[in-house]
Amino acid sequence: MRLNRTGVIAGIIYLSIGWSWVALSRQPAWIAVWFAVVAIGGAFVPGAANHVSLARAFLAAPALSYSLSGDFGPLAVVMALAGLSDLVDGTVARRFGQPSNFGGGLDPVVDGVFMAALAIGLSLGGAFPVWLALVIIARYLLPAFAGAVLLLARRPVELRHTLTGQVSTLLILVLVGGIVLLRALAQDPGNFVTGAEVVIPMATLATFIHLGLALRRPVREPGRA
Repeated sequence: MRLNRTGVIAGIIYLSIGWSWVALSRQPAWIAVWFAVVAIGGAFVPGAANHVSLARAFLAAPALSYSLSGDFGPLAVVMALAGLSDLVDGTVARRFGQPSNFGGGLDPVVDGVFMAALAIGLSLGGAFPVWLALVIIARYLLPAFAGAVLLLARRPVELRHTLTGQVSTLLILVLVGGIVLLRALAQDPGNFVTGAEVVIPMATLATFIHLGLALRRPVREPGRA
């Protein structure tokens, strides 16, 4: 990857918004440093759609900060923005004819960064058990790690979403989002926590099984039926 104009422009925009938010809301200095690190890395990332995905990497810092401090109202807004970026990035890629293996690999990585920050913050803040946060982190970390290993080994692999992966992501967002929203409204999230403790591990296991089966299939060569 090389330094590119899209990456530089996107980084400047994200930094301007992020640093303004840090200054106005008096957030810790480490958040500004995180924004700078992501922007520098993003300057080498091609494609507009990939920079929509990178929004979730930027949003990981506010998610961690708000979840640790128990500011559930702003945290709900951060989660909504992250969900919006997840919906839009694929549309942007198709609109500009930019779907790629790199984008397919980047998406679960930024999902993992965002969800790990959110899960760690919520568990340390007492919103749900630490073990559940570790399951959520593993849900995103292990597939990303497996994909990276295969790419480094130069094994032909088509990085794409699986049905179970999409379903599990939706379930995690609904359940964790429900916990955050109920906390923001000063309501008891006990039922959502109980549901998350049952559903998220089951959905994660199903995702791992499906992904393992998908990775065992040979990649179809172009022009072959």
